[in-house]
Amino acid sequence: MSTFLQQLINGISLGAIYSLIALGYTMVYGVLKLINFAHGDVYMVGAFMGYYLANGLGARGAQMLGAGADSFIARGLLGSGAMEPSLITALVVMLLAMAICAALGVIIERFAYRPVRKYSRLTALITAIGVSLLLENGGQVVFGADPKFFPELFTKQNFNIFGGASINSADIVVLIIALVLMVALQLIVYRSKTGRAMRAVSFNLQSAKLMGINTDRIIMFTFALGSALAAAAGVLVAIRIPRIDPLMGILVGLKAFVAAVLGGIGNIPGAMLGGLLIGITETMVVGYLSPTYKDAVAFAILILILLFRPSGLLGAVAQEKV
Repeated sequence: MSTFLQQLINGISLGAIYSLIALGYTMVYGVLKLINFAHGDVYMVGAFMGYYLANGLGARGAQMLGAGADSFIARGLLGSGAMEPSLITALVVMLLAMAICAALGVIIERFAYRPVRKYSRLTALITAIGVSLLLENGGQVVFGADPKFFPELFTKQNFNIFGGASINSADIVVLIIALVLMVALQLIVYRSKTGRAMRAVSFNLQSAKLMGINTDRIIMFTFALGSALAAAAGVLVAIRIPRIDPLMGILVGLKAFVAAVLGGIGNIPGAMLGGLLIGITETMVVGYLSPTYKDAVAFAILILILLFRPSGLLGAVAQEKV
C-alpha cells in the first residue's frame, strides 16, 4: 500500500507538469488547428531561462554551476545582485522565465506561423517541425550540448504521510503552482473578454473576423499564454529533477502531446486530465513493471486512444456534413 501511495504521489506531480505543457498544445490546436511541435522546445528554453535567472539571482549552487560563460549570461540577464534561496526566489525565477518564453512564443507565431497561415495545414506542420529543430540545435549552440544542473532555489525536505509514504516539498510546490496556473487559465478562457474572443476564434476563425475580433492579436495571445505555461513547466521540472539539457523537450513534448490527444485535443479540461493520467500511468509502470517501459507506455496509450476513441476522453465527435 505504501508503494502504491508513493507512486500515486509521484505520478500526480509528474502529471501536473505534463498537463501544463499539454495545455499549450491544446490551445494552439483549438484556435488554429495546428499541432505546434515546437512547443516542447519552448519548454526546454523555459528551463534554461530559469537556470540562468537562478544563477543571476544568486541561488544556492550558482557558485559551483555558474562559472565561465554561464555566469556571464546570468549577470547579463539580472546584474550582479543576489537573493537568498527561498520560495520567493523560485516564484521570481518562474515568472521571469514565463515572460521570456511568452515573448518567444509571440516571435515564433509572428515570423514562423503567421506567414504560412494562408497555406495548407501541411505547410504549417512542416514549419512547426522546422522551428522545433531550430530551437533544439540552436539550444545546443547557445546553451552548450552538455547537461546542466539546476541550482537549489529553496530548501527541500520530505514529509511523511499516511501509509508510510512521503512527499517532498518540491512536489508540493509543483502541485500548488500547477493548480494555480490551471485555475488562472480557466478564469482567463471562460471569464474574460479575451477568453471569449479565443473561444470565438476557435469555433470559427472567419466568423470571428466578421464580428470585429482582431484574430491576429488573439492568436498571438494564445501562443504567448501557451508558451508561458510551458516555461512554468520547465522551471518546475528543473526544481523537481535538477538536470536539464537542450534536447529535454523532445520526449516530454511528445508525451504532453499524447496527453492532449488522450484528454481530447482542443479541450482544456481534457488536457489537464490527460496529463494527470499519463503521469500516473508512467510512474505506476516504473514502480510495478520496469523503468524500461516508462517511455513506451505513453505511445501505447496513444495507439489505443486513436483506435477506440479518436476524439479523446472529453472530446466531442465532430459531425461533418456531406
